[in-house]
Amino acid sequence: MESALTARDRVGVQDFVLLENYTSEAAFIENLRKRFKENLIYTYIGSVLVSVNPYKDLEIYTKNHMERYRGVNFYEVSPHIYAVADNSYRSMRTEGKDQCILISGESGAGKTEASKKILQYYAVTCPASEQVQTVKDRLLQSNPVLEAFGNAKTLRNDNSSRFGKYMDIQFDFKGAPVGGHIINYLLEKSRVVHQNHGERNFHIFYQLIEGGEEDLLRHLGLERNPQQYQYLIKGNCPKVSSINDRSDWKVVKKALTVIGFSENEVEELLNIIASVLHLGNVQYGGEDSNACITSDIQIKYLPRVTLVLSVFACLHLSLTFLSLCVFHHQLMSPLNLEQASSARDALAKAVYGRTFTWLVNKINTSLTYTGDSSKNYSVIGLLDIYGFEVFQHNSFEQFCINYCNEKLQQLFIELTLKSEQDEYEAEGITWEPVQYFNNKIICDLVEEKFKGIISILDEECLRPGDASDLTFLEKLEDTVGGHAHFVTHKLADAKTRKVMGRDEFRLLHYAGEVNYNVNGFLDKNNDLLFRNLKEVMCMSENKILTQCFNREELSDKKRPDTAATQFKASLAKLMEILMSKEPSYVRCIKPNDSKQSGRFDEVLIRHQVKYLGLMENLRVRRAGFAYRRRYEVFLQRYKSLCPGTWPNWDGKLSDGVSTLVKHLGYKPEEYKMGRSKIFIRFPKTLFATEDALETRKHSLATKLQAGWKGYSQKCKYQKLRNSAIAVQAWWRGILARRRAQRRRQAANTIRRFIKGFIYRHKERCPENEYFLDYVRYSFLMNLCKNLPKNVLDKSWPTPPAALTEASEHLRKMCMQNMVWSYCKKISPEWKHQMEQKMIASEIFKDKKDNYPQSVPKLFVSTRLDGENINPKVVQALGSEKMKYAVPVTKYDRRGYKPRPRQLLLTANSAVIAEEGKLKQRIDYGTLKGISVSSLSDGVFVLHVPSEDNKQKGDVVLQSDHVIETLTKIAICADKINTININQGSIKFTMGQGKEGIIDFTPGSELLVAKAKNGHLSVTAPRLNSR
Repeated sequence: MESALTARDRVGVQDFVLLENYTSEAAFIENLRKRFKENLIYTYIGSVLVSVNPYKDLEIYTKNHMERYRGVNFYEVSPHIYAVADNSYRSMRTEGKDQCILISGESGAGKTEASKKILQYYAVTCPASEQVQTVKDRLLQSNPVLEAFGNAKTLRNDNSSRFGKYMDIQFDFKGAPVGGHIINYLLEKSRVVHQNHGERNFHIFYQLIEGGEEDLLRHLGLERNPQQYQYLIKGNCPKVSSINDRSDWKVVKKALTVIGFSENEVEELLNIIASVLHLGNVQYGGEDSNACITSDIQIKYLPRVTLVLSVFACLHLSLTFLSLCVFHHQLMSPLNLEQASSARDALAKAVYGRTFTWLVNKINTSLTYTGDSSKNYSVIGLLDIYGFEVFQHNSFEQFCINYCNEKLQQLFIELTLKSEQDEYEAEGITWEPVQYFNNKIICDLVEEKFKGIISILDEECLRPGDASDLTFLEKLEDTVGGHAHFVTHKLADAKTRKVMGRDEFRLLHYAGEVNYNVNGFLDKNNDLLFRNLKEVMCMSENKILTQCFNREELSDKKRPDTAATQFKASLAKLMEILMSKEPSYVRCIKPNDSKQSGRFDEVLIRHQVKYLGLMENLRVRRAGFAYRRRYEVFLQRYKSLCPGTWPNWDGKLSDGVSTLVKHLGYKPEEYKMGRSKIFIRFPKTLFATEDALETRKHSLATKLQAGWKGYSQKCKYQKLRNSAIAVQAWWRGILARRRAQRRRQAANTIRRFIKGFIYRHKERCPENEYFLDYVRYSFLMNLCKNLPKNVLDKSWPTPPAALTEASEHLRKMCMQNMVWSYCKKISPEWKHQMEQKMIASEIFKDKKDNYPQSVPKLFVSTRLDGENINPKVVQALGSEKMKYAVPVTKYDRRGYKPRPRQLLLTANSAVIAEEGKLKQRIDYGTLKGISVSSLSDGVFVLHVPSEDNKQKGDVVLQSDHVIETLTKIAICADKINTININQGSIKFTMGQGKEGIIDFTPGSELLVAKAKNGHLSVTAPRLNSR
């Protein structure tokens, strides 16, 4: 905690005891404000935790935070609700004494949330087993159930607890939670029948209506509209933006199951809740002195949901008549409208109040420790109870609540002073009596037998005659009118009378003055229920109601205790419980009334600081010494401030602390030395020490940094140097070994090479195998680098004699591989072209002069496209597909006159066409052969059978593309071997047994004409010499 003092100007001090001006309320509130602005909502007053509601989620309740506070000294970490919870738990475990944590504050200050955080801390950090986990779950799930039935929306808080709660958590010897027990105090039953404007009834009513299933609501006779029920519309606030009744209903139903409620118990419980709503809708009419029920629909629902079907008439009668027993005779007295309404409301309050008590007992049953009863268990109690309340209108409830807070303040002061005195005595320091306001005088004023306000109130409730709230006030004036802390309008001075009503009395509490209005005191204190209504409830078949309304009440003639007396007795038992335990305190503060995060209402907080008695608490805590720590902790933290204790102190701890404080210049009145602790009286002394430590830290840090840097750099240098030497030695050895190995290998290689060269002409033997292998390797490596680049490259390295045969095989394989690679890359079109070229080469190579000129020219698929062929020709061909077409010149058989024709090749025949006519068709099967000269002319003869009457003789044609044309004919007719290349002349049949001759002579230019001898003379230039 001391480490945070250096930032005290910004975030304040973590412990109000360390405030220099501790008597100043302004300084107290300013410290709260600084911490609140920094989201530091927790501050200590010694061991008391002050908590300010942030009205927003803070990331300080995670499992990591729980582990941070687990098992850590109370003052070693910053203030937190977990620190209080862990300190109580460790004290219970180590000292073996029961603990309790008292949580108090205004409505909306965060008391319920604080108790939840404590339960969650124990659920996470305590040892667990399967049975223990069940208890943990039930402890946690008891919260939503009790909140549903005991909390409500008020003007100050949307989830205000309308009852006090004390919960015991039982731990076994291992420290695991194994059970629990809950005691409830002073449920605000009046809220069932009446709510102030802007407030709501208890949550369970709205949760049932909003979240209940349709079948359930139909069974209970309820509608999904809270405006339909008189008990829910008094506050005119059925919906609240911050509350989701539908989801809360699911949480409550799940929690009831976890706690152990059976389906029948849940059904009967909801029947009772519905009956309260129906009861509120019972309306009265008739004359003033004789009331009657006018809302028959609602009264009919009551017997069904409360299971008093057989006594419907009794219920109806009990709500309009009072049963009196006079001289052993039963008399029925009619109720007027006001009395009937009061009876109805009293029944509703009694049913709900007793059901709530049954609910708490049921939860206690589920939390009961089921282990070996002979084994002792330890207890941590949680008291979540209302803080001091001062409203504009204060009634009986505020009187009881403030009386409770007086008792708790009395207990707190006594236990605080006792713990202080015990610590002083244990440390051997003289105890100085502390002056403080002893509020026992106020407690006696309220609870003293026969003379106290409660006794007078009971007496007024019990006495015969016309007793009223005003007669009660008059009796107070007569009995306690002279008390210094009691004032009424009649007894007050003129100035006080201006702010007091005639029906009010004022009590001067420890936290301030409060005016109480006596109207309603007697009725609320009596809290009576007509006997005949009790009888009807006892007849119910609802098992919960039969437990709540015991038939023994009917036979018991003794008048039940009043509400104030019951509360006084339960409070006395609570004080006994708390006195038997070691207490811890949590004081909750609400920062503003509008529930806004970040808003700090100084006036409201000053009011709460006053009524929580925090300044009185701080004054008592500071009456002695503001700061105390064990010697070892103090010396460990501040030993660096004294050369005699730095860096280590080897002697007694007390001597070391004495040496340290003398060096720091502490004056005798500023501190005391105990047996195991040092006590410092003034915060300024501690602040000066902490500031000196902060200054000293810089020089220490510089020295530590310098020493560490020097040491680390020296170590680093030595490490690097040693590493470098090791690496150098290792690397030098490697280099030397490599050089020696290379020299040996080189010498061996040279020796083997020379010997191999000498024996190179002999058969392979150990002497020459290296040399021969080297020769082979050299040839193969040279071959690898000088392989032919393509199929036309004929270069090849000269092999050694031993590899001649292998070289030839490799050359063939290489050529085959290149050819295969080349062929693999050829496209289908190019392949077809090559096949035609191959056929042309086979036929004409070295045989015809103009063949070499045709080689580089690609063959085309046809020389005539569709536009050049007459459609009639195409039609005459019919279904025959034309494979090739080329323009040719035909020479007549008589006179050799040239005529232009078209040669068309199909799959089965060659067709000669003239314009739109088919002049001649030559089937490939009848084609005897083809003749062509060896010169460069384009004349060729198609030989056909002379006996074929369809043919007129052989056909003499000339084509400009004779190589391509004849190749195409040879392929289509499959007549590759029937093409004859002649030199000199070609004979052909002219028809009718006559023969014709074509003479071929070389010349300077191409000339075709009929010679004088009657032959066809063809002169063609010779392009190549064969």
